[in-house]
Amino acid sequence: MMPHQLTNSKSVKSFLNDKVLQYNQPSFIVTDPISIPHLFHKKEDIEIAGFLTALISWGRRTAIIKSANELVELMDNSPHDFIMNATSNDLSKLTRFVYRTFNSDDLLFLINSLQDIYSNQGGLERVAISSFENTGNIKGIIIGLRDALLMNPHLNRSEKHLANPEKGSAAKRINMFLRWMIRQDNKDIDFGLWKNIPQSALMCPLDVHSGRVARKLNLLSRKQNDWKAVEELTNNLRRFDPEDPVKYDFALFGLGVFELF
Repeated sequence: MMPHQLTNSKSVKSFLNDKVLQYNQPSFIVTDPISIPHLFHKKEDIEIAGFLTALISWGRRTAIIKSANELVELMDNSPHDFIMNATSNDLSKLTRFVYRTFNSDDLLFLINSLQDIYSNQGGLERVAISSFENTGNIKGIIIGLRDALLMNPHLNRSEKHLANPEKGSAAKRINMFLRWMIRQDNKDIDFGLWKNIPQSALMCPLDVHSGRVARKLNLLSRKQNDWKAVEELTNNLRRFDPEDPVKYDFALFGLGVFELF
C-alpha cells in the first residue's frame, strides 16, 4: 500500500499494522538504544541500564549506543551492584563521562538518586506503581519518577534531563523507557517487566520523526511536539488498538527514520 492510497482511518490502520509487523522484529534491537538493557538479565540491571540509556537517547543512534555502552562499562557491567555498592574510587571513574549536554555532574546525581530509590523506595518499579495508583495515568508516573529523583541534592542544570509533562514536555525519552519496561508481546523486544501497569495506558514516544509521520497520516494535527500532542496522537492510536496503542511507535519511528516517510 502506497502513502497516497491512505484515504481513511481503516487504510491507515492497515498500513500501520503492516509496518508494525515489519519493524517490531528482533533485528530492530541491534540498531536501537534498547540494545543496551538487552545486554542484561537481572531485572534491576535492565531497569537501571534502560533508564540511563533512555535519558541520553537524543541525537544519532550510533552515538547514543556508543556512549551508553561506555557508561555500563564504567559501571563494571553490573549497574545495580554498582549503584548499591560503589566506593568513592568507583564513582571517580564516572567523572570522565559526557554525552552532549549530559555530563558527569548529571550522572553522579542520578547514581545517588537511584541508590536512594533502590535502597529506600523499593526501586523504580515501585515508584512507578505507586504513582500510577495515585493518578491512574502515565503522566503521573513520569512526574512521580521525576519527583523521586529530584529529592536528592542536585545542580539546577540536571533538572533539564528529567522531562516534566506538567510544563508541556512530550517526555519522549521517559515514554520510551516506560514502553520498554511495561509493554510485552511475543517479539521480546520490549521487556514487559512491570506487570502491574497496563500497557493500554502507555503514551506514544513522540519526536521529530514520529511526529512528522503522524501528521502526514492525519493522526496528529497539533503543530508542537508537546504533551498535548502526545495525548492527541496516543488517543488516535488507541482507536486502532486500545490494548496496545504504542506498538505503533515501531511503525511511526521506522517510517520516519528508515523510509524518510
